Amino acid sequence: MKNFVSVGDTLTITAGADIASGAGVLVGSLFGVAAGAIANGAQGVINLTGVYDLPKVGSQAWTVGALIYWNGTACTNVASTNKLIGVAVQAVGSGAGETTGRVRLNGAGVTA
Repeated sequence: MKNFVSVGDTLTITAGADIASGAGVLVGSLFGVAAGAIANGAQGVINLTGVYDLPKVGSQAWTVGALIYWNGTACTNVASTNKLIGVAVQAVGSGAGETTGRVRLNGAGVTA
């Protein structure tokens, strides 16, 4: 097949700011996790699929299978105007210090 380009689980982007390795990245309607550090203005790869430990809003309990959204800086289970990025694959408590959640990225365009 001559029109096949890639599997589509990664995307090369041009960073609009410095991005740390492992950080969540929203590019238009695509959400991914930086595969490595990307300097402002440089090109780098983000992973669009997979399971990642990502920052989450504290004081918020998650259950396995809960829909997870990106609020611009962290994951949340509150839809509001946040972008749907995947599902929780590990339960996490609601303690204020519980600020990491395990998320399976949906690999699709995000929706509000």
